[in-house]
Order: sequence, then C-alpha cells, then structure tokens
Amino acid sequence: MFSWQWPYIFLVLPLPLIVRWLLPTIDSAAGAIRVPFYQSLQNLSASQSSKPSKRWLSICLLTLVWLLIVTAAARPTWVGDPVNLPQERRDLLLAVDISGSMREQDMLVNKRYVDRLSVVKAVVGEFIEERRSDRLGLILFGEQSYLQTPLTFDSNTVKQQLQEAQIGFAGNATAIGDTIGLAVKRLRGRPADSRVLILLTDGANSAGTEPLQAAAIASEAEIRIHTIGVGSEIKYSRDIFGNTRQRNVSNELDEVTLQSIADKTGGQYFRARDPKELQTIYAELDRLEPIADEQTFRPTRSLLHWPILAALLLNSVLVLSMRRLA
Repeated sequence: MFSWQWPYIFLVLPLPLIVRWLLPTIDSAAGAIRVPFYQSLQNLSASQSSKPSKRWLSICLLTLVWLLIVTAAARPTWVGDPVNLPQERRDLLLAVDISGSMREQDMLVNKRYVDRLSVVKAVVGEFIEERRSDRLGLILFGEQSYLQTPLTFDSNTVKQQLQEAQIGFAGNATAIGDTIGLAVKRLRGRPADSRVLILLTDGANSAGTEPLQAAAIASEAEIRIHTIGVGSEIKYSRDIFGNTRQRNVSNELDEVTLQSIADKTGGQYFRARDPKELQTIYAELDRLEPIADEQTFRPTRSLLHWPILAALLLNSVLVLSMRRLA
C-alpha cells in the first residue's frame, strides 16, 4: 500500500508563483542609455527571441524539478502486508487426577449428579480452547503419573487426549508429589517466567514423593503451581424410604497441602465445589496467566530516493540546455 508520511508538504507547491507575484517587477526602461552599437544588440536579441521553445523548455524543467523536490519531502512510502511478531508464550502443563475417587457423582449439573471427571473434562476442555496461543501439555495421574501429551501448540490434540482419559487407568491412589516432579522435569528447560503447572485433584497424596518436597524443587526451578481442589462438600441423597440424607464426600481432600504447594511456588489455591465454581476458577486462571495478544507490524520501505534521482537528472538536463542557450 502506497502512502505519504508528510502529505501536507504539498501545500508549498504554489510557493514559487507566490514569490514571483510578491516580488516587484524590474523596470528595464528606467536606466536606459544610448549605446553606439544598439543595432548589434537588437540583432542579437532578435536571434534569441527566435527560439522561444527553449525558454519554455527551461520553465517546464524547473517546474518538474520543484515538483519532484516537494514529492521527496512528503516522504513517499510503501507499506507492506501485516507480519506477525514472534511472542513469548507460556508453557502450561495441566495435571488432572484420574484416580478412583474421581468417580464420585457429586457435581450437580441440570439437577442431576454426574461424576467429577466428566465435569472436569467439560470445563478444562473449554479452557484449552482459549489457550491456543500457548504451548500446552497434559499429565494424567493416579497412583502413577504419566505425560499423556507433551508440550505442544496443537490444542486440539491436548483436548482430545483429555476427553479420552478414563478413571483408574493410572491406579486408584493419588501421587501428587510424583506429578509435580514430572512437571518439573518437563518445564525446567523452558524459558523463565513462562513455566506454569495447573494441578487438579480431589484427594490427598497417598503414593510416591512427599508433595511439599516436590513443591520446593519446583520453586527452585521457578515453576508456578496453581492447585485446584475439586469435589462437593455435601451430597444429598434419598434412601429407600424416601428420607433425605447428607454425606460429606470431600473428607479426603487435603486442602492444607494444596494451599502450601501454591504458596511455595507463587501460585494460588482454588476450591471447586460445583461446575460453576470450576468455570470461575479457570476464568481467574486466564486472568492470572493472561493470553498473549497477537502483535503485528507492517514493514515500510521509503521511496523518496526515486524523486530525488529524477530531480537530479532533470536538473542536469536544465544546466545543459542553459549552456547551449548561452
């Protein structure tokens, strides 16, 4: 796209005419004197007046030179198509608990209780959709933890792998410490200030490494860990006689440890008792770990050298023509 950086410079185009109009006219008759060789001068003047085309050629050349100088001063520029700038993106690992306790049907959706993992899949899936500009990875853990999806920009694959996760595939215990250790191994070599782990669980550590020891290592590696405790506190049900009973279904959740893990690593701890709270948590995580905005720039190329070269060329022609007239 062609543009002018200083288009208002063209307002000076009529300047030579204004100067010519303002300057007083030279009276050639006021200083007339008698010249003995007047006839010779008259003959020379007649010979010069016989070539009016050369005078008009000089005027045209001068006009073009002035026009080209003003054009160059207006800074003609060619603006290219937008180009995306490389950005620093986050390396974000999602660790999801698929131990046996995630079968608990205590998450109320449309007046019906569904299991915890189904709600997590729905909410986290939406979160993944919003993080397409980040490099995402997925860890699934129970008694063992394993990297289901390495860090990748392919968010569709991460979401699909989450949807295919099944309860109990990694055992029925909960290895929170081992999961943090695996995340440290995967994130340690990534760029600083972009290493984030979001760990979601409904229980307490019951296998593997001590979680707080693993959190200390993560803190040294400058990895932020946001922890989410999922599960309703009370579940209501009816017995065979139609009586309503309430049951504490989150008594295994170790909120103290999850809070300590977040504090040690500069993250935050969240509590999700229902699908709405879980959605709010992931919206807050979007705020805490903002998505990088796409930035573009349009390359520009100055074209002022072309009118300058043309002005120099025409000026050379004008000098040569004036010499011939002389």
